[in-house]
Amino acid sequence: MTTTETLRETREALVREHMESENRHEFDVTIATFEHPRYELIASGEVFDGQEEVAEYFARTRGAFPDQRNEIISMRHADDAVIVELNLLGTHLGELYGIPATGLSFSCRMLAMFLFEDDRLVCERVYFNVATIMSQLGLFGGAQAADPGA
Repeated sequence: MTTTETLRETREALVREHMESENRHEFDVTIATFEHPRYELIASGEVFDGQEEVAEYFARTRGAFPDQRNEIISMRHADDAVIVELNLLGTHLGELYGIPATGLSFSCRMLAMFLFEDDRLVCERVYFNVATIMSQLGLFGGAQAADPGA
């Protein structure tokens, strides 16, 4: 096995543990996969840098979407990254950015770039269409929000 193959295997195993621990909501494990935790959400322009900011991001988003989870579609390798195509799913059951829960679910195809320095994960950069999620939650055309009194 070549050094390149070994590095790819190491990186892929780390990315899988990262994503699986997010699904299990074991965020201390997720954070520990980073050399220095950093998320960049391209659609919203948000950056969460450092353990405290990333932990707050998890608390806020999982408060709004307690069943949030990812499903890997495919993985690809680049010189300094593992690129993952995935579906992100969840049900809007709590407030997020002042938007009350709609009770609706979403499924959004996304692309996440896990950026590495050698075998150390240094950033997860996520690309997605926020309108896809907003419309499925009844906040931007499309679906209608559930009546909480029904």
